[in-house]
Amino acid sequence: MPKRYWWIIITYVIAQLSSFIGLPIMFLLGFGQSDAIAIWSILSFTIATIVILRLLKPDMTQPELRGERSSKGKIVLWSILGVFLALFAQGIAATIETQVFGIPAGSENTMDLMNIARESPLFILLPVVFAPITEEIIFRKVIFGQMHKRFNFLLAVLVSSLVFGAFHMDFKHMLVYFSMGVVFAFLYVKTKSIITPIVAHMAMNSFVVISQLFYSEEDIRRMQEQLQTIVTGGLF
Repeated sequence: MPKRYWWIIITYVIAQLSSFIGLPIMFLLGFGQSDAIAIWSILSFTIATIVILRLLKPDMTQPELRGERSSKGKIVLWSILGVFLALFAQGIAATIETQVFGIPAGSENTMDLMNIARESPLFILLPVVFAPITEEIIFRKVIFGQMHKRFNFLLAVLVSSLVFGAFHMDFKHMLVYFSMGVVFAFLYVKTKSIITPIVAHMAMNSFVVISQLFYSEEDIRRMQEQLQTIVTGGLF
């Protein structure tokens, strides 16, 4: 793996862990909890994204995966289709979690993030912009891409999707994150462009954020249960 990829991973990890230092500083400056989390998250991930994209500059003119990159039109098409594929995969995964493992619908981690976003709208930039860019570069381009060059698709997608889920620290819903990882890896391989899963990831997160902001937690859980009923009926 190129040395710059290791620096990309290190940059991402530093951004994730920087809150242990940054948040106390923000509190000392007089910011409330939500504003402190929002401001520091955006600041740290803005810097991390700039550094990561700078490190990726040598890759801009090189093929990303074996084969020819799709045309711009196909990238746009698969980016749009990818949103629906990701939502459908999430629905199936959530249904399995609920029906097979008895895990309640809805992610507490997502709810907590949306509570911060309601109090400090600046925080919305994290899941809508910065997280999709950095996560797709880390988990799809670097981890999946490098494994895909050495091993087969199944092993590469298994490892990268498990790591993707683990980094979200929401282990009850690991299957949901894993399903997303599989879809985004498929989009990457299908178009040979990291732009495709980034755009699909952005659009999917935007949909989730908007729905979370305009509906109550009870409404969201009810919609998730209805969606799971539809999916269950279709599968069984």
